[in-house]
Amino acid sequence: MKGKLGAVVILVVLFGVMASGCIGGQETSETKITTVELSGDFLKDAVAIGKVLEENGINEVKFSAWGSGDPNSVMRVHGIVEAARRINKIWEENGVNVKIIITDKHYAAAFQDAYQEYLSKQPLGQAGDFFVNSYAFLPTLADEGYILDITEYANAYKSVIEDFYPSLIEASKFDGKLYGLPQDTEARPLYIRRDVAAKIGFNLEGIEEKVKNGEFTWSDVYQWAKKAKGNGVAEWGLIHRKGSAHPDLIQFIFAFGGKLYNEESKKLVVDVPAIYKWFYVEWKFAQDGLLPEDIMSWDWAKQIHPTIVEGRTLFDIGGTWYWTEWQTKDYYGKEGTPRPIKPDEVQKWFAYTLFPAGEKGLQPVTLSQPFVWMINSKAGQQNPKYEELEEIYHELAFLMIIKASDPDINAIHSVISAHLPVRKAAAKLISDEKWLNDLKSLNLDLDQEVKDNLKDIVATTVHPINAKFLADVSYMLEYTKFAPAHPKYPALADIFKEALDKVLRGEMTPEEGVDYIIQKVNADPELAENVEVIGEIPKDWQFP
Repeated sequence: MKGKLGAVVILVVLFGVMASGCIGGQETSETKITTVELSGDFLKDAVAIGKVLEENGINEVKFSAWGSGDPNSVMRVHGIVEAARRINKIWEENGVNVKIIITDKHYAAAFQDAYQEYLSKQPLGQAGDFFVNSYAFLPTLADEGYILDITEYANAYKSVIEDFYPSLIEASKFDGKLYGLPQDTEARPLYIRRDVAAKIGFNLEGIEEKVKNGEFTWSDVYQWAKKAKGNGVAEWGLIHRKGSAHPDLIQFIFAFGGKLYNEESKKLVVDVPAIYKWFYVEWKFAQDGLLPEDIMSWDWAKQIHPTIVEGRTLFDIGGTWYWTEWQTKDYYGKEGTPRPIKPDEVQKWFAYTLFPAGEKGLQPVTLSQPFVWMINSKAGQQNPKYEELEEIYHELAFLMIIKASDPDINAIHSVISAHLPVRKAAAKLISDEKWLNDLKSLNLDLDQEVKDNLKDIVATTVHPINAKFLADVSYMLEYTKFAPAHPKYPALADIFKEALDKVLRGEMTPEEGVDYIIQKVNADPELAENVEVIGEIPKDWQFP
C-alpha cells in the first residue's frame, strides 16, 4: 500500500509559466481522487471505487484468476468470475459506467505446479492477479513481496473476517500480517471399506469413538490390514496418496506425538523419534505386502482411486474431497466400462474416522491444508494508469475476494468438492434443504458461465448424502493440525518424500531414512539454518 489507508491522494496538475522569464503566467489545476477510504459497507465502497475509476477515464478493468486442485474445485476460479459479476451488477444499478472482465481463467490440476509457475512468472509481471493455493506457500510469497498485505483493508471488514473460523484466518497470516482470505479447508480421514471389513469380521460399530479415545491405533490398522490380505479379501491392506509427503503422511508425525515447528525458536523441527516411527510403520506395511512399495509413484486415475473404489484395499488415507471426486470421475471399472460411483454406493461402502493415534496413550489427528485467496502485489497492472491508480486497483481486488467469499459461493464450493466451509454462514447454508435443492437445480443467482461450468459437477455431487457427510466430518476440525507456515517447509517436505520413497522400496531402513533427512538438511545451508533436529531413534521400540 502507498501510505495509510484512508489518506486521500490529490493529484494536482500544474501548468507552469507560459512565457520565458514570466513569474506570473496563467495557472490551472485539475484534481482527481485515486483512492477511497474503505468503510466496511460493501455497497458504499464498491460504488465509491467504481466512481473513482470512471472519473479517471477507466471504463473497463481487467483481472486474471489462477487456481488449482481437484476437478471439482473449479470455484477457486469461478468464485472470482462470480464476484466480478456481482460487483458489475452493483455498478450498473448505481449508474457507474465501469465493468470488470476476467481475461484469464487459469486452472491447473497440481497445486504444487501452479505454485512453481506463479513463483517464476510473478517477477516478470505474468502471474495471475488472483491466486488460490495452499496456505503453506503463503509465507514464501509474502516474504518475496509477491502477494499483497491486506491487513489494513481487512480491518475495515471485521464483521466479515470474524465469520471465518479463527484458526483459518491465522493460517492466512505471515509475520503477524494478513495476506489472504481462506477459500476452503478439509480434513483427512482414514477411510475403511465396509464390505471388506465385514468379510473378515471387523465390526465397525463405534469405530469413530474408539479412534477418538485412542483405543484403536495404528497397530490395530496393521492387524486388520494383515488379516484382509491374508484371507484373500483384499489385494492391499492400505493405500495412500502418492508423491509429496506433505501434507497427508506427516499426520504420522503428529499421531506419534511429534512436532514440526518450534514456536520459540521459529525453526522447523526434524523430530527424530516421531519420524522414525512413521517410517517404521510404513516400512512394515510395505515389507509385509500390505502397502505397495512403489505407491509414491502410482498413477491417480489408473491405480490409486480405482484400487480404493473397487474395494481392493481395506484402508485408505485420503481427503474429504475424495467423497465427491469418486462420484464425478470414471474410477470404478469393476463392471466393465469405468464409471463414477453413486452417492448411495459411497455411503454403503465407506466408513470414515480420524487418523488414529500412533500408539496407546496418544491422540488421533487430522490435517487441514487451507487454500487461500491471495492477491498479486501487482494486481491490476495490465490496466491503464496503473502507477496513478495502483491503490484503487488493489482496493478493488480486495473487494473481489471479499465478494468471492460470500457464504453462498463458499457453500457451493464445499458441497460440490467435499471441502469443509470456511465461514460459519456457509456452514448453515449447507444444512438448509431448500438451498440444497436450489443448488441441485441451479436455481441460484449466478453468472451463466459459472452455471455452465458447474452443471455436470452439480448433477453428480449435490445430494443429501453428501451434505450429511460434510456435517459428519466437521468435528474433525477440532483435532486438526497444520503444517508449519514457514518459507522453508516445502523444501523439508520434499526431503521427507524422497526419504520415505526409498524406505518403502526397501532401499533404506527406517533408521537410514531418518539419517538421510538429517544429511540432506545439513547439506543445504539455508535449511540447516532454519531446521533443528531433536531427539534420538528410540531403542527397543516395537510395532505392531
